[in-house]
Amino acid sequence: MPSPIRICRGIDDTDEKMSETYLYLTTTGRKTGNPHRIEIWYVEHDQRYYLASERREASHWVQNIAANPAVTFSIGTRDNPESVLPLSAGKARILDDKASSRLVADVKRALEAKYKWSDGLIVQLERESR
Repeated sequence: MPSPIRICRGIDDTDEKMSETYLYLTTTGRKTGNPHRIEIWYVEHDQRYYLASERREASHWVQNIAANPAVTFSIGTRDNPESVLPLSAGKARILDDKASSRLVADVKRALEAKYKWSDGLIVQLERESR
């Protein structure tokens, strides 16, 4: 049976990578209504979380967000996906490169510093207020 988590960046499963933290994002399928969960690199900036979609609008998870911005997400390791941030409800927003140019540039610099990679469409996640 395949894993319910899709790896969005090609990385191996060595022990070193097993302890790396990822963001686990669940969107609602725009066609099926079923939950769609991915594992993805992220950066935190001003109490929000940012992701980059290498395939931009062609990524299914981005298409799902465009149809329904309500998401859930957690942050943790592959062994414990909620070890850093427990599962949280939130709202996603696809950032427009031109309208949010300064924020997009800041996020891309942070991604580049953390992962040596920053190519893609930037998506912002914000936790729901409690």
